[in-house]
Amino acid sequence: MSLFLRTLRITSRRSPSTLRSYATATEGNSGVNEFVKHREAIQHHAAGSAQLWRKITLYVACPAIVVGYLNTINLMAEHEAHVEHIKHENGGELPERIVYPYFNKRIKEFPWGNHTLFYNPEVSQYVGK
Repeated sequence: MSLFLRTLRITSRRSPSTLRSYATATEGNSGVNEFVKHREAIQHHAAGSAQLWRKITLYVACPAIVVGYLNTINLMAEHEAHVEHIKHENGGELPERIVYPYFNKRIKEFPWGNHTLFYNPEVSQYVGK
């Protein structure tokens, strides 16, 4: 019982005798005004940042996409002309490709056949047995 009384006496000494107020007590509404000012500053900064990224998108990203698209069209036209030139040199067909034993090694066939999922008969080489 003495342990209980000793604990009660120690805890009663530590407890405050007055009511505690809020830790963020301020005079008037100054805290509210600071909060509103901070929030308005964040909104102003966000508006400026949004305008910056809108301009970057419109004046940098969109033209870059168009330039990349035009470059791809140009490269594909050059490639098709090159393939047609090779076909013309070889009697209208592409030359026979060399099949090495370590290319397209298949241990087990795929469920859809002996070619990859993205197989294109016009471009890809079929490795049949």
